[in-house]
Amino acid sequence: MKVFKFLFEIEKKPLKGLLAAEWVVVGYGMLSTLLMLFLWTKLVNPVPMLWGRFHALTSMVALWAVYRMVPCRLTMLARVVLQLAMLSWWYPDTFELNRILPNLDPWFATLDQRLFGCQPALLFAQMWSHPVFSELMYLGYSSYYFLVAVVTSYYFAKRYDEFLRTAYVIIASFFAFYVIFVVLPVTGPQFYYLAAGIDNIARGVFPNVGDYFMTHDEMLTMPGYQDGPFYQFINVAHAAGERPTAAFPSSHVGITLVLLLLAWRSGSGRLFFCVLPFFLLMCLATVYIRAHYAIDVVAGIVSGTLFYVLLQYSWRFFHRPTSMRS
Repeated sequence: MKVFKFLFEIEKKPLKGLLAAEWVVVGYGMLSTLLMLFLWTKLVNPVPMLWGRFHALTSMVALWAVYRMVPCRLTMLARVVLQLAMLSWWYPDTFELNRILPNLDPWFATLDQRLFGCQPALLFAQMWSHPVFSELMYLGYSSYYFLVAVVTSYYFAKRYDEFLRTAYVIIASFFAFYVIFVVLPVTGPQFYYLAAGIDNIARGVFPNVGDYFMTHDEMLTMPGYQDGPFYQFINVAHAAGERPTAAFPSSHVGITLVLLLLAWRSGSGRLFFCVLPFFLLMCLATVYIRAHYAIDVVAGIVSGTLFYVLLQYSWRFFHRPTSMRS
């Protein structure tokens, strides 16, 4: 009965307009659509991309209308969940935009070589190939969206007065990374190593691959214990939605750090220490599975911290702190 009352109690001060998180989606949609129109003749799939934006907008408006008719916590949750679910659609969209730009992987592979004297993404899994360690890495990598759900759910259930703020910080962080990915075409080791040739990479030679990724999206077979359940989960996920994009900085590391900082802000030690080990695993796992160069992890930590601070500060421009209190 308490749960029912919590979910369906009509809010005393329902919000009339779009949520801060929804405004972020609208802003990114408008910006990327303008870029699409400017580059229309160079894009491979412009019409499906345009229709996808139309469907994203109509879904947002539909749930806004439902909330206006029944302004309760459940309909508010539905609005946020829609935007979180749509993140997986917006992600491969960055590939359609950035693959027309010159690929920058040789620069980042060279930077890793100069900083570490080797290619960590090439050697890490070779040095630590035990099935238990491999599965631990894939467990850490697969925790990404699970952690988003855990932190968001905690704020919804325990800190509802800060729920919209939390949703805004998480969703806006994703789109901040997406903007970077659109303008910075780095595919990461799992794609670039295959295009450049493993023999070249092992010798420290990082050739320019030209417009290879305009027509190719094949990736290396992931290293590690291939019969493990977490390995198989990531393998299926990559086959379904991974594209040669989004390597620098590591959004997996950056977003997980944002979630860790939100867990700290919640005041719940249990939540914080639930997220912390997965953040540490994520920093290792992204290099282990060859999704990222080691420098991407460093950049992910820096950018994740920066986005968290800036977005917490910018919240005041969207909602008054008392607007969600009932």
